[in-house]
Amino acid sequence: MNTRTAMVCALAAVALLAAGCDQQSRSTSQNQVAPKVADAASNMSAAADDAAITAKVKAALIAEPGLKSMEIKVETSNGTVTLSGGVDNADLRDKAKQIASSTSGVKGVIDNLTVKTTS
Repeated sequence: MNTRTAMVCALAAVALLAAGCDQQSRSTSQNQVAPKVADAASNMSAAADDAAITAKVKAALIAEPGLKSMEIKVETSNGTVTLSGGVDNADLRDKAKQIASSTSGVKGVIDNLTVKTTS
């Protein structure tokens, strides 16, 4: 009977040791995955913020009388707005830049607008 008890105790010890090693392996995997999940969540949040900024800038451009907002393309990356397309004159170009730069969340404006020439 003592041999049988010793054998059961040895098997139990091996099982506990194996379970402990498996738990450590899972913990290490979780520690490696957690930063990647956080980075992905951060990237998704930044993309959502950029989309919201783009929408706000477009809405403000549409609301501006005399500005042909449908001819102005608005893109946002990390809070920096890029305006491209054509406007009728330099005053409208300046107005579009001013509207974009004063929009909440905008960190900077890249002006790729061109003033249309009359022929």
